[in-house]
Amino acid sequence: MEPEPPAISAWLPQLLQTADPLFPTGAYAHSFGLEEMVRLGVVRDEAGLASFMTDHLLPQLAGWDLPALRFAIAVAADTTELLALDREVHAWKLPTETRGASIQIGVRRIRTLCLTSGNPALSAYDELIRSRLAHGHHIIATALQALIHSCPVEAALFSYGYQSCAGACTAALKLIRIGQEGTQRALTSALRQLPQTVKDSLKVERDCMGSFSPILEIASMRHAMADERLFIS
Repeated sequence: MEPEPPAISAWLPQLLQTADPLFPTGAYAHSFGLEEMVRLGVVRDEAGLASFMTDHLLPQLAGWDLPALRFAIAVAADTTELLALDREVHAWKLPTETRGASIQIGVRRIRTLCLTSGNPALSAYDELIRSRLAHGHHIIATALQALIHSCPVEAALFSYGYQSCAGACTAALKLIRIGQEGTQRALTSALRQLPQTVKDSLKVERDCMGSFSPILEIASMRHAMADERLFIS
């Protein structure tokens, strides 16, 4: 008699659902500085897109985003600690557009999850956002999602990393001469490095989080003053 196949973890379908572009966070409307990087001539083609993810996006994930997400998951059940981390995320995002994009995506994620799950922890945090006691950054929303669905930490980190890389590739389709096959090659290259990025992020201690990419920060700030734009950020 053949053994029973292992049960699919309850968190996996939900994680796939929220990582899909169909999930309405509004992330498609943001390039997170890529549009201005194209305008500056830093990203021109497939090779430039791949380099953008390797040189700027993945290091930012390893040093800041993924460690912050890990620590947010660890304190997600403690509202006071989560609010403190929400404020820290807010302070770290220097460009106004980047900060606003993170909040917009995070709030939409929380409110859509409220509708689909009805979880009281999400509703309670949404009330804090509506009362202007919380910002609701995307990292915080993702941590709350991991908490309520008992998602393993590394799975949440990989999902966040994938969405970040895939978002850059989606934006690139509108910004440079690159087809879908080109974006998939660039994405594949980035995803091959993602396991090491996640591994590196797990070594970052709470008081050592940080990442600094001057050209990306400048590009994000310049974007607000551009004469024409395809993306909000």
